[in-house]
Amino acid sequence: MDCNAFLTLEELKAHCEKCRECSLGESRTNLVFGTGNPKAKLMFIGEAPGEKEDLSGIPFVGAAGKLLDKFLFAVDIQREDVYIANILKCRPPKNRDPKPEEEDKCIDFLRAQVKLIDPDIIVCLGRIAAMRIIKPDYKITAEHGTFIKRGKYLITAVYHPSALLRDPRKKEDMLIDMQKIKAEYDKIK
Repeated sequence: MDCNAFLTLEELKAHCEKCRECSLGESRTNLVFGTGNPKAKLMFIGEAPGEKEDLSGIPFVGAAGKLLDKFLFAVDIQREDVYIANILKCRPPKNRDPKPEEEDKCIDFLRAQVKLIDPDIIVCLGRIAAMRIIKPDYKITAEHGTFIKRGKYLITAVYHPSALLRDPRKKEDMLIDMQKIKAEYDKIK
C-alpha cells in the first residue's frame, strides 16, 4: 500500500474497513482505526485492540484505557488533544499478542495514519509496539521513557497500561515517563 495514496484519515479508514488481508478482518466486530485530534502533535500507539475496543470501535476504552486516561489527566494532557491508535486495527482472538505476519499486513495503515496526522512526538504503549516501531530488541524495562529522534519524530515507549494493571509497582515509573512526555509536549504546543 502506498502511504501517499490517501489524502484524509476518512479515506484511509474506508480503505482499512475493506481489508481482509489476514483472518482478523473476518473475525472482528468493529474496525478499531484510531481516535482523537487528527492534527495532534502527540500520538500514542499500542499493539492491538482488546475486547472492549473491538465492541466499541475505539482504542483504549477498557480497563487499560481508563488507566491511560488517569495518567494523561495526572500530567494535564487532554485525551481529545492527542491521537491514539494501534498497530493492528482488528482484535486478535482472546487478546493474544499480534503475530508478526498480522503486524506486517497492518503496518502500512499505521504509517499512513502517522503521515496524515503528522505528530511531533510518538509514544509506543508497551513492548510490542516499541519492538515494531523503535527497534526489534527493545527492552521496555530498561529503556522506557528514553527518547530517540528518528527523522522529524521524537519517539519513546512507556509501559502498556495493561502491564500496569498486572504489576502496579510500575505505576511510579509510568508517571515519571508521562511527566517527561508532558515536558517535551509543552515545548511544541
